[in-house]
Amino acid sequence: MRLEGKPSKPTNGVMGRRLDGVMSSLKEICAGLPLDPLPPNRGRDPGVPHAPVRTPNLTPAEERLALRNALRYFPPNLHATLATEFAQELRQYGHIYMYRFCPALRMRAYHINQYPCRTRQAASIMLMIMNNLDPAVAQFPQELVTYGGNGQVFSNWAQFWLVFNYLSTMTEEQTLVMYSGHPLGLFPSLPSSPRCVITNGMVIPNYSSREEYEKMFAMGITMYGQMTAGSYCYIGPQGIVHGTTLTVLNAGRRYLGSGDLRGRVFVTSGLGGMSGAQAKAAVIAGCIGVIAEVDEAALKKRHEQGWLMEITNDLTHCIQRIREARKAKMTLSLGYHGNIVDLWECLYLEYKKTGELLVDLGSDQTSLHNPFSGGYYPVQLTFRQANQLMNTDPERFKTLVHESLCRHVAAINKLSDAGMFFWDYGNAFLLEAQRAGAEVEKKGGGATEFKYPSYVQHIMGDIFSLGFGPFRWVCTSGDPADLAETDSIAAAVLEEISSTVTERVRQQYSDNIRWIREAGKHKMVVGSQARILYSDQRGRVSIALAINQAIAKGRVSAPVVISRDHHDVSGTDSPFRETSNVYDGSAFCADMAVQNFVGDAFRGATWVALHNGGGVGWGEVMNGGFGLVLDGSEEAGQRAKLMLNWDVSNGVARRCWSGNTNAYETIQRTMEDQRQLRVTMPNPVQEDQILDRALQG
Repeated sequence: MRLEGKPSKPTNGVMGRRLDGVMSSLKEICAGLPLDPLPPNRGRDPGVPHAPVRTPNLTPAEERLALRNALRYFPPNLHATLATEFAQELRQYGHIYMYRFCPALRMRAYHINQYPCRTRQAASIMLMIMNNLDPAVAQFPQELVTYGGNGQVFSNWAQFWLVFNYLSTMTEEQTLVMYSGHPLGLFPSLPSSPRCVITNGMVIPNYSSREEYEKMFAMGITMYGQMTAGSYCYIGPQGIVHGTTLTVLNAGRRYLGSGDLRGRVFVTSGLGGMSGAQAKAAVIAGCIGVIAEVDEAALKKRHEQGWLMEITNDLTHCIQRIREARKAKMTLSLGYHGNIVDLWECLYLEYKKTGELLVDLGSDQTSLHNPFSGGYYPVQLTFRQANQLMNTDPERFKTLVHESLCRHVAAINKLSDAGMFFWDYGNAFLLEAQRAGAEVEKKGGGATEFKYPSYVQHIMGDIFSLGFGPFRWVCTSGDPADLAETDSIAAAVLEEISSTVTERVRQQYSDNIRWIREAGKHKMVVGSQARILYSDQRGRVSIALAINQAIAKGRVSAPVVISRDHHDVSGTDSPFRETSNVYDGSAFCADMAVQNFVGDAFRGATWVALHNGGGVGWGEVMNGGFGLVLDGSEEAGQRAKLMLNWDVSNGVARRCWSGNTNAYETIQRTMEDQRQLRVTMPNPVQEDQILDRALQG
């Protein structure tokens, strides 16, 4: 049955026929795997980018197991037909994606009422999945990769069809259980339970290595969900534009003494998935952003979307444009089609030759969580050569990556000595550079510290301990008017709260009010009608309740899904990023992320997800997220209030216990506001001599 309510646009004439065609196609997708007849095997679409070939190095026995595992989705009478093509995919691409079953329907976030479901919760999950696979959003749509080079929504297309079939029949007394892309099935549950529970990459710790992952993924038994790819909550590069904008602005304030970045140059790399946000963020921050990218398709995509102003493949012209923009103090986003190492070395040679330092701020967003399978391209090779070598001679490719990283860091070090300010953007750049033997060690530093700072603890101002993080929402109507209304609601809420906050967090509120007021004019929507801002606990709860009221009163025409990046206050245990400033020895512990996943589940989330890997890579982090449907009901408001309060307080309390004074003050104020909240508070050692005497004795 179809959900009650109507799409927001008229359905007569051509538009009506088009709408009927979409709904018919969605019903077909929800009918289950197409087996009689089988769809034609169209292979890979040359019109979209594709994931690099994987090199799992399976033994003959493991190849047989991978093939056996893939065929179990299909009845025995089809095994002979499908086995040959699946074996070819495995040997040609390193994984069985089942290209034959890639749907012909255009993947995008359709109006929630067009999905043939029994519950709005199920329809919202369908909408979010299709948005993650929208070619305008997804990095490698036919390989089901949303971002980060290997952030999967599912492992293969059979799983997609089965999930949509389950969601279309689901009632409010069932929960869909997802094991690393595989739908285990619908299980009886309570109406208050999540409609979907997702785990990705839950591998026994001693076997959670990169090498084991490649084998396990090829065999179809585990999956790397990145952060919001495998939890269905990615909203396109906008999801990181805001964080990148704030990072660049705060870097200017901290390192250059001003938030006015006119004429200042920010150099970085990556325009593919999440890194595609950097060009737009540079423009919003008002600086000159120069972004290197080796993949021409990624450059063209961002240019066509209006996120990148200019493209050049000539270093001489690139240097010329930097000088012109600096002189004119103009805002510019310039994409350099080439390797970032060449750009850094060229900038140093210019400095050495002329004495003119042409770069003020620097960072990196190559996907170094995945350094040997397309996340990083060594400077010694062309893009095509690298894609070939990582498949034909993985060990040689790994050696070249390490050599390239050493050159990469050497150039950055020289420019840093000359006065440039560089930071790690949480992509495992410094971690992998250290493993390659590059000079990034911080003398006297701890296990999670390097020569250059992480943006989390040094630039963003310890925001997680203050309860601030990336809160987001998606308007399921797909109507820009609904997004504009929610923007206005959020701005009004933040402005009201900002007059009552402490001086410590007032700048955060000011930056986010400016962001949300100007968000519409920057045209950041790619895919679903979605928005992101950074907010603390009070702001998130207040925005969610205000949006829920607007839905109830008809000011917003359809339900809204609220969510967040896993990169947040409580969602991620990551010793080289989100928890890099936890100094009590627990930075490598993952209780916080796991507890957050469990706590969100029984406090009202519509769906929850827990992942191994994300951001800095497989085996380096545990993280989780949620989706919660606001439908205007009183129950939805109660769920949002209960769950969002926990979703922030959990992480603040953990950071407080680790000794963070900002978190101590934040959780103290929260306990004053919420009488039912009681947190164990630390009693710090006041005199180190007590420790000295005890240990000497």
